[in-house]
Amino acid sequence: MESITGLKEKYIKTIKMLVFDVDGVLVPRGTRIKQVGNITTLETKQIKKEQIAQIQALYKKGILINISSGRGLYMLQEMFREVLPFVSLTYENGSATWYKGRIYQHVNSFEYLKDVFTKLKQVADRDIKGFEPKEFIITIHCANRVKEIEKIIKKDKRLYTVWNGEAYDICIKKIQTKATGLGQVMKIFKLEKKYIMAIGDNYNDHELLRRVGIAVSADKSRVKGAFHIPLKGKFLPGDILMRTILRLV
Repeated sequence: MESITGLKEKYIKTIKMLVFDVDGVLVPRGTRIKQVGNITTLETKQIKKEQIAQIQALYKKGILINISSGRGLYMLQEMFREVLPFVSLTYENGSATWYKGRIYQHVNSFEYLKDVFTKLKQVADRDIKGFEPKEFIITIHCANRVKEIEKIIKKDKRLYTVWNGEAYDICIKKIQTKATGLGQVMKIFKLEKKYIMAIGDNYNDHELLRRVGIAVSADKSRVKGAFHIPLKGKFLPGDILMRTILRLV
């Protein structure tokens, strides 16, 4: 993998869309959640003013911006409230996409998850922090890995789970991935992969980065790409990528 400093104008002159993961790319990693009985307290992060200006500038240059995240729609809308006119939001690991007030649902996961959700709610483990409110996937935040959760999912051959260091995302195999979501976004905007650049930092970004023209890794210990940006530093990887592109376009 080459450092992002090696990104040249020739690589991006055909790029028509930038796809951004969120946590670890545009906002710091980590979610503060607390669940007591029927009360769930969840922190909502905000992108910085500099990033708002960068997204607006890229949009004016004719580059579409897609946010691809495991987070739910309501939270992404709050995080990106200031730039909603300039972005599309693909949420819950490719399950659906919001664009200019319209929702394109890519997956119907109800029949797959309704029974397993009941089983997971019955797991009693002190490491479980809470269930993040989602429509199409199940996300369980934990202080550490919980073997009982992994055991339940392993028994259902239709499902898979990803442990990202702070939570489990439980989804449908082959159907519910960021790559699937990107495929639908490509249809919505009538784009081929060669026109798309994506940046991600975590295990659920593997398939996404393999499906684009130019892949950028924000954590080369977890995902691979043609280019990489250090996760540690004064600026977040998404910020560095946008600064780099705006200098070249």
